[in-house]
Amino acid sequence: MIAQLLHFTKKLVRLFTRPMKSDKGRGGVIVQPYRGYGSHKEAFVMGRVFRQPGTGRRWEEGGTTRDLVDVARRIIRRGVRDARIIMRLGDAKTIVTTDRDGYFYAHIDINHSLPTDRVWHTASLEVLSEKDAISTQTDVYIPPTNADLIVISDIDDTVMYTGVANKLKMLYRLFMEKAQRRTAFPGVAAFYRALYGGVEGNRKRPMLYVSRGPWCIYEMLDLFFNLNRIPVGPILFLREWGLRLSRPWPRKAEDHKSDVIRNMLSLYADLPFILIGDSGQRDPEVYTEIVKEHPERVLAIYIRKVKDDPERDAAIERLAAEVSHTGCTLVLADSSLSMAEHAKAQGYISEEGLAAVREDQ
Repeated sequence: MIAQLLHFTKKLVRLFTRPMKSDKGRGGVIVQPYRGYGSHKEAFVMGRVFRQPGTGRRWEEGGTTRDLVDVARRIIRRGVRDARIIMRLGDAKTIVTTDRDGYFYAHIDINHSLPTDRVWHTASLEVLSEKDAISTQTDVYIPPTNADLIVISDIDDTVMYTGVANKLKMLYRLFMEKAQRRTAFPGVAAFYRALYGGVEGNRKRPMLYVSRGPWCIYEMLDLFFNLNRIPVGPILFLREWGLRLSRPWPRKAEDHKSDVIRNMLSLYADLPFILIGDSGQRDPEVYTEIVKEHPERVLAIYIRKVKDDPERDAAIERLAAEVSHTGCTLVLADSSLSMAEHAKAQGYISEEGLAAVREDQ
Protein backbone atom coordinates (compact mmCIF):
# COMPACT_ATOMS: atom_id res chain seq x y z
CA MET A 1 0.00 0.00 0.00
CA ILE A 2 2.87 2.38 0.83
CA ALA A 3 4.42 1.70 -2.57
CA GLN A 4 1.08 2.50 -4.23
CA LEU A 5 0.78 5.77 -2.33
CA LEU A 6 4.30 6.76 -3.31
CA HIS A 7 3.52 5.94 -6.94
CA PHE A 8 0.31 7.99 -6.74
CA THR A 9 2.12 10.94 -5.14
CA LYS A 10 4.87 10.91 -7.76
CA LYS A 11 2.39 10.83 -10.62
CA LEU A 12 0.33 13.62 -9.04
CA VAL A 13 3.40 15.82 -8.57
CA ARG A 14 4.53 15.27 -12.18
CA LEU A 15 1.08 16.25 -13.43
CA PHE A 16 0.88 19.30 -11.17
CA THR A 17 4.32 20.56 -12.22
CA ARG A 18 4.00 19.93 -15.96
CA PRO A 19 3.20 23.59 -16.83
CA MET A 20 6.38 24.70 -15.00
CA LYS A 21 8.77 22.74 -17.18
CA SER A 22 8.67 24.97 -20.26
CA ASP A 23 10.82 27.72 -18.69
CA LYS A 24 13.66 25.22 -18.08
CA GLY A 25 13.94 26.57 -14.56
CA ARG A 26 14.96 30.11 -15.40
CA GLY A 27 11.72 31.74 -14.24
CA GLY A 28 10.30 35.05 -15.43
CA VAL A 29 7.16 35.77 -17.43
CA ILE A 30 5.62 32.88 -19.33
CA VAL A 31 2.46 32.22 -21.35
CA GLN A 32 0.36 29.14 -20.57
CA PRO A 33 -2.13 28.74 -23.42
CA TYR A 34 -4.93 26.19 -23.78
CA ARG A 35 -5.99 24.52 -27.00
CA GLY A 36 -7.69 26.90 -29.39
CA TYR A 37 -10.63 26.48 -31.73
CA GLY A 38 -12.23 28.28 -34.62
CA SER A 39 -13.41 28.18 -38.22
CA HIS A 40 -11.74 29.06 -41.49
CA LYS A 41 -12.77 32.68 -40.86
CA GLU A 42 -11.79 33.23 -37.22
CA ALA A 43 -10.05 31.53 -34.31
CA PHE A 44 -9.89 31.83 -30.53
CA VAL A 45 -7.21 31.01 -27.97
CA MET A 46 -7.46 31.39 -24.21
CA GLY A 47 -4.56 31.32 -21.78
CA ARG A 48 -2.85 32.99 -18.87
CA VAL A 49 0.36 34.95 -18.41
CA PHE A 50 2.31 34.14 -15.26
CA ARG A 51 5.30 35.55 -13.45
CA GLN A 52 7.08 32.68 -11.78
CA PRO A 53 10.38 32.39 -9.88
CA GLY A 54 13.35 30.47 -11.19
CA THR A 55 14.72 27.33 -9.58
CA GLY A 56 17.74 29.20 -8.23
CA ARG A 57 20.21 26.58 -9.46
CA ARG A 58 20.50 23.72 -11.97
CA TRP A 59 18.49 20.88 -10.45
CA GLU A 60 18.44 17.50 -12.14
CA GLU A 61 15.67 17.48 -14.76
CA GLY A 62 13.02 14.90 -13.81
CA GLY A 63 14.45 14.41 -10.35
CA THR A 64 12.41 14.45 -7.16
CA THR A 65 14.07 17.62 -5.86
CA ARG A 66 13.36 19.48 -9.10
CA ASP A 67 9.74 18.34 -8.97
CA LEU A 68 9.32 19.61 -5.41
CA VAL A 69 10.89 22.93 -6.38
CA ASP A 70 8.45 23.17 -9.29
CA VAL A 71 5.54 22.46 -6.93
CA ALA A 72 6.59 25.44 -4.84
CA ARG A 73 7.07 27.58 -7.95
CA ARG A 74 3.56 26.77 -9.17
CA ILE A 75 2.03 27.60 -5.80
CA ILE A 76 3.61 31.04 -5.59
CA ARG A 77 3.45 32.10 -9.24
CA ARG A 78 1.02 34.88 -10.02
CA GLY A 79 -0.94 36.07 -13.03
CA VAL A 80 0.39 39.17 -14.79
CA ARG A 81 -2.15 41.95 -15.16
CA ASP A 82 -2.30 44.14 -18.30
CA ALA A 83 0.31 42.11 -20.20
CA ARG A 84 0.14 42.61 -23.98
CA ILE A 85 0.29 39.42 -26.06
CA ILE A 86 0.60 39.08 -29.81
CA MET A 87 -0.87 35.93 -31.32
CA ARG A 88 -0.05 34.77 -34.84
CA LEU A 89 -1.85 32.10 -36.86
CA GLY A 90 -0.45 31.77 -40.34
CA ASP A 91 -0.37 35.28 -41.81
CA ALA A 92 -2.98 36.62 -39.36
CA LYS A 93 -2.19 38.27 -36.04
CA THR A 94 -3.86 40.07 -33.17
CA ILE A 95 -2.82 41.76 -29.91
CA VAL A 96 -4.71 41.29 -26.64
CA THR A 97 -4.27 42.39 -23.02
CA THR A 98 -4.60 40.20 -19.94
CA ASP A 99 -7.23 40.84 -17.28
CA ARG A 100 -6.59 41.40 -13.57
CA ASP A 101 -5.85 37.69 -13.03
CA GLY A 102 -3.55 37.38 -16.04
CA TYR A 103 -6.06 35.66 -18.31
CA PHE A 104 -6.50 36.56 -21.97
CA TYR A 105 -9.00 35.58 -24.64
CA ALA A 106 -7.57 36.17 -28.11
CA HIS A 107 -9.79 36.45 -31.17
CA ILE A 108 -8.12 36.52 -34.56
CA ASP A 109 -9.71 37.11 -37.98
CA ILE A 110 -8.37 34.74 -40.60
CA ASN A 111 -8.14 36.48 -43.96
CA HIS A 112 -6.05 33.88 -45.75
CA SER A 113 -6.43 30.22 -46.61
CA LEU A 114 -5.28 27.70 -44.03
CA PRO A 115 -3.96 24.28 -45.08
CA THR A 116 -6.86 21.90 -45.66
CA ASP A 117 -4.88 18.69 -45.14
CA ARG A 118 -5.05 18.95 -41.34
CA VAL A 119 -7.40 20.12 -38.59
CA TRP A 120 -4.78 21.20 -36.03
CA HIS A 121 -2.92 24.42 -36.74
CA THR A 122 -0.13 26.10 -34.77
CA ALA A 123 -0.55 29.53 -33.19
CA SER A 124 2.40 31.38 -31.65
CA LEU A 125 2.08 33.65 -28.62
CA GLU A 126 4.56 36.29 -27.48
CA VAL A 127 4.39 38.75 -24.59
CA LEU A 128 5.23 42.23 -25.87
CA SER A 129 5.05 44.17 -22.64
CA GLU A 130 7.54 42.12 -20.59
CA LYS A 131 11.28 41.95 -21.28
CA ASP A 132 12.71 38.45 -21.73
CA ALA A 133 9.26 36.84 -21.59
CA ILE A 134 9.15 33.23 -22.79
CA SER A 135 7.17 32.75 -26.00
CA THR A 136 5.17 29.62 -26.69
CA GLN A 137 2.87 27.86 -29.15
CA THR A 138 -0.46 26.09 -28.96
CA ASP A 139 -2.71 24.01 -31.20
CA VAL A 140 -5.84 25.47 -32.77
CA TYR A 141 -8.59 23.18 -34.07
CA ILE A 142 -10.23 24.20 -37.35
CA PRO A 143 -12.91 21.73 -38.54
CA PRO A 144 -12.47 20.19 -41.98
CA THR A 145 -14.69 21.44 -44.77
CA ASN A 146 -16.67 18.17 -44.72
CA ALA A 147 -17.68 18.50 -41.04
CA ASP A 148 -21.42 17.89 -40.85
CA LEU A 149 -22.24 18.49 -37.16
CA ILE A 150 -20.82 19.67 -33.82
CA VAL A 151 -20.87 17.69 -30.57
CA ILE A 152 -20.94 19.51 -27.23
CA SER A 153 -20.69 17.38 -24.10
CA ASP A 154 -20.73 17.98 -20.39
CA ILE A 155 -17.90 16.21 -18.54
CA ASP A 156 -18.86 15.44 -14.94
CA ASP A 157 -21.30 12.55 -14.55
CA THR A 158 -21.62 12.50 -18.34
CA VAL A 159 -18.19 11.32 -19.47
CA MET A 160 -16.61 10.44 -16.13
CA TYR A 161 -17.88 9.11 -12.83
CA THR A 162 -16.08 11.47 -10.49
CA GLY A 163 -15.63 15.10 -11.45
CA VAL A 164 -14.30 18.35 -10.08
CA ALA A 165 -16.20 18.01 -6.81
CA ASN A 166 -13.90 15.09 -5.86
CA LYS A 167 -10.64 15.88 -7.65
CA LEU A 168 -8.41 13.81 -5.35
CA LYS A 169 -10.64 10.77 -5.68
CA MET A 170 -10.54 11.11 -9.46
CA LEU A 171 -6.76 11.44 -9.39
CA TYR A 172 -6.55 8.31 -7.23
CA ARG A 173 -8.56 6.43 -9.82
CA LEU A 174 -6.47 7.84 -12.65
CA PHE A 175 -3.16 6.73 -11.18
CA MET A 176 -3.99 3.71 -9.03
CA GLU A 177 -7.12 2.01 -10.35
CA LYS A 178 -6.54 1.57 -14.08
CA ALA A 179 -8.08 4.81 -15.29
CA GLN A 180 -9.01 3.44 -18.70
CA ARG A 181 -11.65 1.25 -17.11
CA ARG A 182 -12.68 2.90 -13.87
CA THR A 183 -13.02 6.63 -14.45
CA ALA A 184 -15.00 6.85 -17.69
CA PHE A 185 -18.51 5.47 -18.08
CA PRO A 186 -18.52 2.15 -19.97
CA GLY A 187 -18.83 2.70 -23.71
CA VAL A 188 -18.38 6.46 -23.58
CA ALA A 189 -14.93 6.44 -25.23
CA ALA A 190 -16.11 4.27 -28.12
CA PHE A 191 -19.30 6.32 -28.51
CA TYR A 192 -17.39 9.60 -28.68
CA ARG A 193 -14.92 8.14 -31.17
CA ALA A 194 -17.89 7.03 -33.27
CA LEU A 195 -19.38 10.53 -33.14
CA TYR A 196 -15.99 12.04 -34.01
CA GLY A 197 -15.65 9.87 -37.11
CA GLY A 198 -19.27 9.85 -38.30
CA VAL A 199 -20.71 7.26 -40.66
CA GLU A 200 -17.68 7.44 -42.94
CA GLY A 201 -15.25 7.22 -40.04
CA ASN A 202 -13.14 10.23 -41.09
CA ARG A 203 -15.37 13.25 -40.45
CA LYS A 204 -13.20 14.62 -37.61
CA ARG A 205 -16.15 16.45 -36.12
CA PRO A 206 -15.53 19.13 -33.51
CA MET A 207 -15.88 17.60 -30.03
CA LEU A 208 -16.34 20.37 -27.47
CA TYR A 209 -16.35 19.69 -23.73
CA VAL A 210 -17.69 22.08 -21.12
CA SER A 211 -17.35 22.07 -17.34
CA ARG A 212 -17.86 24.52 -14.49
CA GLY A 213 -14.54 23.37 -13.07
CA PRO A 214 -11.57 25.75 -12.82
CA TRP A 215 -8.79 26.05 -15.39
CA CYS A 216 -6.30 24.71 -12.85
CA ILE A 217 -7.57 21.15 -13.51
CA TYR A 218 -6.96 21.46 -17.28
CA GLU A 219 -3.93 19.17 -17.22
CA MET A 220 -5.78 16.56 -15.16
CA LEU A 221 -8.69 16.45 -17.59
CA ASP A 222 -6.33 16.38 -20.57
CA LEU A 223 -4.64 13.33 -19.08
CA PHE A 224 -8.02 11.71 -18.45
CA PHE A 225 -9.08 12.13 -22.08
CA ASN A 226 -5.78 10.76 -23.39
CA LEU A 227 -5.77 7.76 -21.06
CA ASN A 228 -9.30 6.84 -22.07
CA ARG A 229 -8.75 7.51 -25.80
CA ILE A 230 -11.59 10.01 -25.94
CA PRO A 231 -11.29 12.53 -28.81
CA VAL A 232 -9.83 15.59 -27.12
CA GLY A 233 -11.54 18.15 -29.34
CA PRO A 234 -10.37 21.72 -29.62
CA ILE A 235 -10.75 22.81 -26.04
CA LEU A 236 -12.06 22.08 -22.60
CA PHE A 237 -14.36 24.97 -21.75
CA LEU A 238 -13.57 25.57 -18.11
CA ARG A 239 -13.79 28.83 -16.18
CA GLU A 240 -11.79 31.01 -13.81
CA TRP A 241 -13.10 30.63 -10.28
CA GLY A 242 -11.45 33.86 -9.16
CA LEU A 243 -10.60 32.63 -5.67
CA ARG A 244 -8.95 35.20 -3.40
CA LEU A 245 -8.33 35.53 0.33
CA SER A 246 -10.96 38.25 0.35
CA ARG A 247 -13.40 36.06 -1.61
CA PRO A 248 -12.71 32.34 -1.01
CA TRP A 249 -15.55 31.05 -3.19
CA PRO A 250 -16.00 30.70 -6.97
CA ARG A 251 -17.56 33.43 -9.03
CA LYS A 252 -21.12 32.73 -10.06
CA ALA A 253 -21.38 30.76 -13.31
CA GLU A 254 -24.99 29.66 -13.72
CA ASP A 255 -24.91 30.69 -17.37
CA HIS A 256 -21.45 29.31 -18.18
CA LYS A 257 -22.65 26.28 -20.12
CA SER A 258 -25.45 28.03 -22.02
CA ASP A 259 -23.10 30.89 -22.94
CA VAL A 260 -20.58 28.44 -24.39
CA ILE A 261 -23.26 26.70 -26.45
CA ARG A 262 -24.68 29.98 -27.76
CA ASN A 263 -21.20 31.11 -28.78
CA MET A 264 -20.60 27.86 -30.63
CA LEU A 265 -23.97 28.09 -32.38
CA SER A 266 -22.89 31.50 -33.65
CA LEU A 267 -19.36 30.42 -34.63
CA TYR A 268 -20.53 27.32 -36.51
CA ALA A 269 -23.70 28.89 -37.86
CA ASP A 270 -24.03 26.47 -40.79
CA LEU A 271 -23.82 23.25 -38.78
CA PRO A 272 -26.30 21.36 -36.57
CA PHE A 273 -25.45 20.21 -33.05
CA ILE A 274 -25.71 17.22 -30.74
CA LEU A 275 -25.75 18.01 -27.01
CA ILE A 276 -24.81 15.47 -24.33
CA GLY A 277 -25.32 15.83 -20.59
CA ASP A 278 -26.65 14.08 -17.50
CA SER A 279 -29.79 14.07 -15.39
CA GLY A 280 -28.07 15.01 -12.13
CA GLN A 281 -27.85 18.75 -12.72
CA ARG A 282 -29.69 21.17 -15.01
CA ASP A 283 -28.38 19.92 -18.35
CA PRO A 284 -31.85 18.93 -19.64
CA GLU A 285 -33.30 22.34 -18.75
CA VAL A 286 -30.34 24.26 -20.19
CA TYR A 287 -30.35 22.26 -23.42
CA THR A 288 -34.12 22.57 -23.80
CA GLU A 289 -33.84 26.34 -23.48
CA ILE A 290 -31.18 26.36 -26.21
CA VAL A 291 -33.41 24.32 -28.53
CA LYS A 292 -36.33 26.69 -28.01
CA GLU A 293 -34.09 29.67 -28.82
CA HIS A 294 -32.55 27.96 -31.86
CA PRO A 295 -35.13 25.56 -33.32
CA GLU A 296 -33.83 23.13 -35.94
CA ARG A 297 -30.19 23.71 -34.92
CA VAL A 298 -30.03 20.81 -32.43
CA LEU A 299 -30.49 17.33 -33.86
CA ALA A 300 -30.47 15.37 -30.61
CA ILE A 301 -29.99 15.71 -26.86
CA TYR A 302 -28.55 12.71 -25.01
CA ILE A 303 -29.04 12.77 -21.24
CA ARG A 304 -27.26 10.14 -19.17
CA LYS A 305 -29.48 8.87 -16.34
CA VAL A 306 -27.26 8.97 -13.25
CA LYS A 307 -29.69 7.79 -10.59
CA ASP A 308 -33.08 6.13 -10.17
CA ASP A 309 -35.47 9.04 -9.62
CA PRO A 310 -38.93 8.59 -11.18
CA GLU A 311 -39.90 12.19 -10.50
CA ARG A 312 -36.78 13.49 -12.24
CA ASP A 313 -37.28 11.08 -15.14
CA ALA A 314 -40.84 12.33 -15.62
CA ALA A 315 -39.65 15.94 -15.65
CA ILE A 316 -37.09 15.15 -18.34
CA GLU A 317 -39.69 13.32 -20.42
CA ARG A 318 -41.84 16.45 -20.28
CA LEU A 319 -38.92 18.46 -21.58
CA ALA A 320 -38.52 15.95 -24.41
CA ALA A 321 -42.14 16.56 -25.41
CA GLU A 322 -41.57 20.32 -25.35
CA VAL A 323 -38.82 20.18 -28.00
CA SER A 324 -40.12 17.34 -30.17
CA HIS A 325 -41.83 19.72 -32.62
CA THR A 326 -38.45 21.30 -33.48
CA GLY A 327 -37.10 18.06 -34.92
CA CYS A 328 -34.86 17.53 -31.89
CA THR A 329 -35.09 14.25 -29.99
CA LEU A 330 -34.25 14.25 -26.29
CA VAL A 331 -33.13 10.78 -25.23
CA LEU A 332 -32.93 9.85 -21.54
CA ALA A 333 -30.45 6.98 -21.63
CA ASP A 334 -29.24 4.63 -18.93
CA SER A 335 -26.07 3.72 -20.88
CA SER A 336 -23.73 4.83 -23.66
CA LEU A 337 -25.11 1.95 -25.71
CA SER A 338 -28.63 3.40 -25.61
CA MET A 339 -27.28 6.70 -26.93
CA ALA A 340 -25.26 4.93 -29.62
CA GLU A 341 -28.23 2.87 -30.81
CA HIS A 342 -30.27 6.03 -31.31
CA ALA A 343 -27.33 7.75 -33.03
CA LYS A 344 -26.90 4.80 -35.41
CA ALA A 345 -30.63 4.75 -36.22
CA GLN A 346 -30.47 8.47 -37.06
CA GLY A 347 -27.37 8.12 -39.24
CA TYR A 348 -24.98 9.97 -36.92
CA ILE A 349 -22.55 7.06 -36.42
CA SER A 350 -21.57 3.94 -38.33
CA GLU A 351 -22.44 0.31 -37.72
CA GLU A 352 -18.79 -0.26 -36.83
CA GLY A 353 -19.02 2.55 -34.30
CA LEU A 354 -22.08 1.00 -32.69
CA ALA A 355 -20.36 -2.39 -32.55
CA ALA A 356 -17.38 -0.79 -30.80
CA VAL A 357 -19.69 0.70 -28.16
CA ARG A 358 -21.30 -2.70 -27.61
CA GLU A 359 -17.87 -4.25 -27.11
CA ASP A 360 -16.70 -1.45 -24.80
CA GLN A 361 -19.96 -1.57 -22.84
